[in-house]
Amino acid sequence: MSNDGVGLIGGTSFVGERVSHLLEKHGYEVTTFSRESSRNIVSLRFTEESPQIIENWIYLAPIWTLPQYFSLLEDYKAKRLVALSSTSRFSKLTSSCMTDRNIASQLVKGEEQVLQWANAIDCTLVILQPTLIYGRGKDKNVSEIARFIRRFGFFPLLGQGRGLRQPVHVDDVASACFSALQVPLGRKCSYVISGQEELSYRTMVERIFLALGRKPVFLPCPLWLFTFAIRTVNVLPPFRGLSAEMAVRMNMDLNFEHTEAKKDLGFRPRPFHPSQTDLVERT
Repeated sequence: MSNDGVGLIGGTSFVGERVSHLLEKHGYEVTTFSRESSRNIVSLRFTEESPQIIENWIYLAPIWTLPQYFSLLEDYKAKRLVALSSTSRFSKLTSSCMTDRNIASQLVKGEEQVLQWANAIDCTLVILQPTLIYGRGKDKNVSEIARFIRRFGFFPLLGQGRGLRQPVHVDDVASACFSALQVPLGRKCSYVISGQEELSYRTMVERIFLALGRKPVFLPCPLWLFTFAIRTVNVLPPFRGLSAEMAVRMNMDLNFEHTEAKKDLGFRPRPFHPSQTDLVERT
């Protein structure tokens, strides 16, 4: 990189915490930008007290919100930007759920707007598209399944749960963000970052059971019953991330290869063998 400073937007997210930790571990000065006022966090604006030039940036908030910060990045003379998107831009475009389709459309539009901006100001751009992120008990995917299992002792399954998944650990996502900062100036590229293993939805849930020290117990159920069960528990705060659409996707393949990220970023994700730390948030 051209200097040892990195601007981080979205640094208070669970991915952001790991990215910040990794950058500081390697000796980089991290300036975290947030709407919240707290120690080591500055507001999302250009101030006299802030560094006058920050050439390298990582954006971890939803990519469709990034355009509102283009002027901020220009004020700080940004030359390289790493932005986090999602493989949902591919997998949810044809979903039967309108909310999912809207998310996919926002991701696609966000990526397009960021690329247009980067081309206009000649800013190096790396867009990372992770699969299902998990880790440290703070994600909205694997950890929610773990919470359901801890609460009820079983997990509902529609059909055989054969759809393929590639969960990617939050620390591997952070490593990819760090590596992307080394991409040569002038490039505009995007990379899928997925877990090492392709495994069925059922196998993924079985490993969550085992990580919790429990015997896997599945409750086969028709779609109407699954939908009723999810809507019932959805009123409880710990399970608001669960949706009936999960049932439909249990038998859909949502695996994505990361060959290009492996070649260009040295991306080497871990297999899916979650620990208690990955599934239970520590306070």
